[in-house]
Amino acid sequence: MNKRKLLFIINPISGGKSKEKLESLISENLDRQLFEYKLLYTQYSGHAQEILKEQATLFDVIIAVGGDGTINEIAEFLSRINIPMAMIPMGSGNGLARHLGIPLKPEKSIQALNHSEILEIDTASLNGHFFVSIAGVGFDSLIAAEFEKAKGRGFINYARLSTKEYFAYKEENYQIILDGKKIERQAAMVSFANSNQFGYNTKIAPQANLSDGLLDVCILKKPNIVQMPGLMKQIWTGRADKSFLIEIITAKHIILQPNKNSFANIDGESIKVGERIEVLLKPKSLQLFIPKK
Repeated sequence: MNKRKLLFIINPISGGKSKEKLESLISENLDRQLFEYKLLYTQYSGHAQEILKEQATLFDVIIAVGGDGTINEIAEFLSRINIPMAMIPMGSGNGLARHLGIPLKPEKSIQALNHSEILEIDTASLNGHFFVSIAGVGFDSLIAAEFEKAKGRGFINYARLSTKEYFAYKEENYQIILDGKKIERQAAMVSFANSNQFGYNTKIAPQANLSDGLLDVCILKKPNIVQMPGLMKQIWTGRADKSFLIEIITAKHIILQPNKNSFANIDGESIKVGERIEVLLKPKSLQLFIPKK
């Protein structure tokens, strides 16, 4: 039996987590009768795609080792050449990995590679910026920008920033066109969800399906201080779609305006995108190598 060739692309600084033991964990937990492999480390933003341009076609599966930003960069490239991607989640939120049920402990996610299969999933773009998990405008894009500047990572810092900005943040009026149907809404944020969460199990779109050919457009009203605990409980327990503060509409093509702060959250990264937002779904455009159910 021919062995599958794996390329591990490792972001050494993702999530503030040490990767020193990773090489030994791979050696100890990967089935060498099934796979042969190579490890390469990124040195700067965009380096993963440079590596892929030179080496992707030499391998059967590319393993993204890092957080949602690393996964986004690698997935964007692989969606264009139809080579499967697997994940060793080592970021902060790990939203896509959590959605897929990929173990968060490195040794467990490496072991899962030994019993994995191909799943074709949808991807999407926001004003030409690729995303695989979730994008959005409003409050979440503000938090994404502040989180990038923060000294510490992890859920505690994410929650602290969210709480700090919450009280001053005001809802915006949006005109949204969903597959040709126009609506107007006042909202604190609007998210375009391919997967069910931002990370940290904050499941804003609990019914989202990566392979259904639709995005879940989540329109969130700003809760008052009394409503906040109940809303967060619903989000963390996968019942956000039951909240009267969240409206979820599925669509393939979305136009939204005005995006007054001109920024958007793209798979956890804050990017300046302008005041007019156009989101397009790309059905079955990425192959994932994920644990068998």
